[in-house]
Amino acid sequence: MEEQRLQRQFMANLYIARLVQLHHAFGVLYFVIGLSLGVTGGMYLERFLSLENINSMPNLTSFQQASTLIELPFKQPRISPLPPPSPHEGGFPLPAISSFVPEDQLQFLRHKMDDSELFWRASMVPMVEEFAYEYAPKVAFMFLTKGPIPLAPLWERFFDGHNGSYSIYVHSDPSYIGEEPEDSVFHRRRVPSKPVQWGTASMIDAERRLLANALLDFTNERFVLLSETCIPLFNFTTIYNYLINSNHSFIGSADDPRKSGRGRYNKSMSPAISKSQWRKGSQWFEVNRKVAIRIISDRKYYPIFAEHCNPPCYNDEHYIPTLVNILLPDENSNRSVTWVDWSREGPHPGRFDWRNVNAEFMNQVRFGTTNCTYNGKNSSSCFLFARKFVPNSLKRLLELSPLLFA
Repeated sequence: MEEQRLQRQFMANLYIARLVQLHHAFGVLYFVIGLSLGVTGGMYLERFLSLENINSMPNLTSFQQASTLIELPFKQPRISPLPPPSPHEGGFPLPAISSFVPEDQLQFLRHKMDDSELFWRASMVPMVEEFAYEYAPKVAFMFLTKGPIPLAPLWERFFDGHNGSYSIYVHSDPSYIGEEPEDSVFHRRRVPSKPVQWGTASMIDAERRLLANALLDFTNERFVLLSETCIPLFNFTTIYNYLINSNHSFIGSADDPRKSGRGRYNKSMSPAISKSQWRKGSQWFEVNRKVAIRIISDRKYYPIFAEHCNPPCYNDEHYIPTLVNILLPDENSNRSVTWVDWSREGPHPGRFDWRNVNAEFMNQVRFGTTNCTYNGKNSSSCFLFARKFVPNSLKRLLELSPLLFA
């Protein structure tokens, strides 16, 4: 009996030992299988999430579209030095500080945003007022034109030697397909544009479109609207300092009691716009960044003007003067810095050709008006630009440029 008991105990121990061996063997097998599946799955997942597979997946189309919408219209900026002013320029020296500028400024103009998205992006204001970088404040020169700029050679001389202190934006009719030479300051400076009809809200659309494109570059601090018939009356340094150091914007905004002023007010604009708030002024404005943002952000008054201001009410003479009078009256000097001759009868100002352009006439335009203020003080310098100069005046203007830009 004892022998049988020992034999059964031996068989039981042997059975337990075999079970333990099988358990270890299966553990190793499970580990190997799990490791193999993990490696294979990882490789498959990596390949599945590659850019090629993402682009081929239909259920990610909306994600791709969304990422395209939020992509900034310019490359990551970098810091680069501001070139010093030309040694022969008169006036005060320009600030010699580092400039925070885009690596490729053309990226600002290479967008496909519609007006609503453009105005939305341009209206964004940083909550932290102090900039994280040193930068050179720039003046944005915005040209509202039908086609080319015939007086471009004069402007080329004006801008020469001042890269980094200005930006140029051109809104021309979409039908114009010409291109300026590669060495021109106007080369590839056209913004996405739409047709403009004189006297209609489309004129305001174009002005706001120019402002919005210029606001995308936060180093632009002053914004001046010009036409293809405008000329500068002084050298770049003088105009730059005049605008950058001003405490006010320059928008003609007057309470004109005449038929061409208050007489254009439409009572259907009430109560949002009262007759006492109605203003008239020159289309050719110059504004600081604060005012520019309010102009392109307006959603209350623009629809009223678009609906109720039709010829003989002209949006370009009333919308911005009235808007700024309502929203930011203390920001405005209530005058324009662009000289225009309204001494003649008719809806359009005087035009000047080669027969008018001489030193005496130009000095009268530059210094003939002394009844203005600058930063709260009387000034003898009231105008920085002038219009309307026709293309055949270019040769005489170039001959007089040493006088203008001295």
